[in-house]
Amino acid sequence: MKNQKLILKKNLSAIYNAPARIIVYSFLLIILLGGLLLSLPISSRDGVSSGLFNSLFTSASATCVTGLVIFDTYTKWTLFGQLVILTLIQIGGIGVITISIFLYVLGGKKLGLRGMQLAKESINITESEGLAELFKFIIKMTFLIEFLGAIILSFVFIKDFGFLKGWYISVFLAISAFCNAGFDILGFQSPYCSLIYYNNNPIVILTISFLIILGGLGFIVWYDLLKNKKHKLLLHTKVVLLMTVILIFFGTVVFFVLEYNNPLTIKNLSLSEKLSAAFFQSVTLRTAGFCSIDFSSLKQITKAIALMIMFVGGAPGSTSGGIKVTTLAILLMTVVSVIKNKPDTIILKHRVSKNIVYKSLSMLFLSLSIVLLGSVLVYYSVLSDEIVNVVNSMFETISAFSTVGVSTGVTEATGIFGKFILILIMFVGRVGPISLLLSLAFKKSDDSHKILPEGKIMVT
Repeated sequence: MKNQKLILKKNLSAIYNAPARIIVYSFLLIILLGGLLLSLPISSRDGVSSGLFNSLFTSASATCVTGLVIFDTYTKWTLFGQLVILTLIQIGGIGVITISIFLYVLGGKKLGLRGMQLAKESINITESEGLAELFKFIIKMTFLIEFLGAIILSFVFIKDFGFLKGWYISVFLAISAFCNAGFDILGFQSPYCSLIYYNNNPIVILTISFLIILGGLGFIVWYDLLKNKKHKLLLHTKVVLLMTVILIFFGTVVFFVLEYNNPLTIKNLSLSEKLSAAFFQSVTLRTAGFCSIDFSSLKQITKAIALMIMFVGGAPGSTSGGIKVTTLAILLMTVVSVIKNKPDTIILKHRVSKNIVYKSLSMLFLSLSIVLLGSVLVYYSVLSDEIVNVVNSMFETISAFSTVGVSTGVTEATGIFGKFILILIMFVGRVGPISLLLSLAFKKSDDSHKILPEGKIMVT
């Protein structure tokens, strides 16, 4: 009995002392709780339970701010179910730990050493100074941006559907867009329509786009932009802004050119609507999951390029997924440094530490491994031969991993095993492959002080 208590105490201590574990388990707990609530008959319009598995899939997609769905959100879920989903999106977007620490600080309490470690891990920062102020800033800015977004959207939706319904739609879409979730409640127009009926409405398209971009920039970037009194931006901020602009521009041009004559997507739109659609798809493919055209109708070459855009995602410490724009920048500049025969990775006249480069390479390798293995498993779990192909399976898998949520119809066509794989991939994509591995790792003796012989291996 004493041994069992000792083991339990050690396990609880291991969880408490490892920030990565707490973050992973907190997301898991929220997913399970959300799944239980959505499985209640009160959550379904037909008054019949959706089953625990289907409810867990929806809960995982909402909490991981992905947007992949088995059911249309409006036609399947009651107001109670929709509010559960919206709450999961908000919690998943900001982060369970971020909200908890904000409430802790709001109560006038000071963060201890472990609290600071957890806080830094939750938003991917290394500095401890000003943490309390930063977390207050994150919550205030999140609600302010979502509120302003809802007000702008309400000019369209209140006009179309009346005050109560229009305001509810506006709030739901604003939160879903800022958190990069991609859920919508416009299924009363037609199931799974997303924003297809608003492709020619610049207020809706541009507002949703900028909410997605703001959510994908990351909390540290906003804080640096708004609180930096010396006007000397962090290297992180400069890299995130530069890569975001480059990727959005690249995606817009590629989508516009490749889909220009595709009658199933944008061929029949006016020039301004084509540009709007191209811009919106470039933004939403980064990690949001809304769509103003049918993604299953994209050309194969467009889907292939979309895979790369989705795989990158947004910025660290944001509501987005993917390997992150900073990782891509570090990897690209590492290649440039190798070509130039330089010993260090240089970005904007700054040297990047070897540890960061190694972490970026590890992130790329782990992410590619997860996506490739997941794609194979999803490919062989699809029940219909009509929709399954390698590109579509990989598209769906990367969409899940990068918490994008756009779909080519593969999710609905998969069996229970395939959906379970997608749940795991969404979860790993949201908490991060490295954080997940750290949460599963047990602390071992530190061998870093040992001097090991240098090994030489040929790579070229």
